[in-house]
Amino acid sequence: MNDIKDAHLVSDSTNPQSITPPPSTQPSTQSTPKKIHAYISILLLLTNYFLAQYDKFILSYFQSSVLADLSLNSTQYGLLSGYATGIVYALLALPTAFLADYTSARVWVLSVTAAWWSLCVVFQSLARTFGQLFCARLGMGIGQASVEALSISLISDLVSWRNVFIGESVLYVGVYIGEAISGQIATAFTYSGTSWRVALRAIGITGIIIALLLRLVLREPARRKGLMCHIGPELPSRPHRSSTLAAAKSNLNNTVSHILRMHSFPILVLSASFRQLSGNVFGYYMPSYLGATYPSHPELFSRYGIIVGVVGSVAVLSGGLLTSVLWSRTKLTPLYLTGVGGMVSSLFVVLMIFSRDVAGGEEDAGIGILYGVMSAAYLTAELWLGCLFALVALLLPPRNKTFGLAIWVSVQVLIYSSGPQIIGLALRREDPQGEKYRRVTRVCLAVIIPVGYWVAGVGFLVAVPLVKRDLKGEGAGAGVLGRGRRIGLGVFGGVLGVVVVTLFVTSLVYAT
Repeated sequence: MNDIKDAHLVSDSTNPQSITPPPSTQPSTQSTPKKIHAYISILLLLTNYFLAQYDKFILSYFQSSVLADLSLNSTQYGLLSGYATGIVYALLALPTAFLADYTSARVWVLSVTAAWWSLCVVFQSLARTFGQLFCARLGMGIGQASVEALSISLISDLVSWRNVFIGESVLYVGVYIGEAISGQIATAFTYSGTSWRVALRAIGITGIIIALLLRLVLREPARRKGLMCHIGPELPSRPHRSSTLAAAKSNLNNTVSHILRMHSFPILVLSASFRQLSGNVFGYYMPSYLGATYPSHPELFSRYGIIVGVVGSVAVLSGGLLTSVLWSRTKLTPLYLTGVGGMVSSLFVVLMIFSRDVAGGEEDAGIGILYGVMSAAYLTAELWLGCLFALVALLLPPRNKTFGLAIWVSVQVLIYSSGPQIIGLALRREDPQGEKYRRVTRVCLAVIIPVGYWVAGVGFLVAVPLVKRDLKGEGAGAGVLGRGRRIGLGVFGGVLGVVVVTLFVTSLVYAT
């Protein structure tokens, strides 16, 4: 393919034999068996990722039941949905991803961690106290730490260049299927009176089966060329045992150096973090808020799930398809789709939150408005995940892109996990069944979600010229880091660390 001839291509200095040739020398087609195997592999990765998303958000549909069953307060719930899994997720994603890259055993690592987190989901269903549930969530976070980075990395090597964006978008359909099926199950359980514990137990057992299938079906794919020039000295493709530690250290330094020298990476990851913060708050608190706003409509969760599943899936696949179609003309489609789409969507989100007020307090009229604006919100906001994350994967060093993606994901997790944490603290004195609880939740949703969308949107548009510089080779490898850049990155890391520690400790204090 000749659609990226304006970009610099990177070879893998640590293992040249494991890298596919540049697009201009790649065959235009794959054999039918290889195509079928790639499609099956992506579907398995989608299923595995869906299971991870399912468990994260299933508690939001049963928030009231979980609070009552385990005698939890709102701060404890915020801890479970925020930093309980967020911190371990962010920290352990890094060594897990680095190990997967260094050993070239991404499939093995993904399979083992998937089995572990699924087992922890089963443990959650058996919890009888906050402490037990908290420990099980921590264990789940350990297992899920690298699932996103590993999945993105594998798909970026499984299919041809144009199809990378579509393949990654298929992966993120798991987000919307997860929310959709959660809604259907929640509705079914509401009618049947079945406990939330059954849902977690079933998904945990299913996850163990999928982990086994991942190991049996997937094969470690060769790494493709990247879009940017690699940094650092060449390393032997097969280091001697005595130099293994030195090679690992060099790989680590080269990857971090590559990321720090990119003009666009800091603003991209910060923008994506605020975008994810809004989405995290939406996922954890919007279903229960809408359920309390429309108490006479028990079908709401089912309709909510259908909209999320259908409209969200169509949107994310459309984003991947548009990026693929426009790839020969511009590499920046994901930035525009994410930035502009989120800002437009924020208006529909506000209408969702106040839909009953817009209808003059009438539930029947308000819920009609809700379904319409919710569809518009998802259609405009959810174009981004697959295409943007695929672009980031192609900007990273091929040999260590799983580790680079883990850095990308971990920073976002530390930032977006603060959303549920903040809301949990704001609601700590309120009765979950009371009207004031609903009103405070409404204010939090109406402020946090739109602000996150707009901050992210502006950030992605600002990043456009920076990504252009990186693609031209003016980013990575452009010399040593300047003092100002080092100071700025240090301040950012320090502020992020203080915020994380402060919120986590505060939540622990109020949760006890």
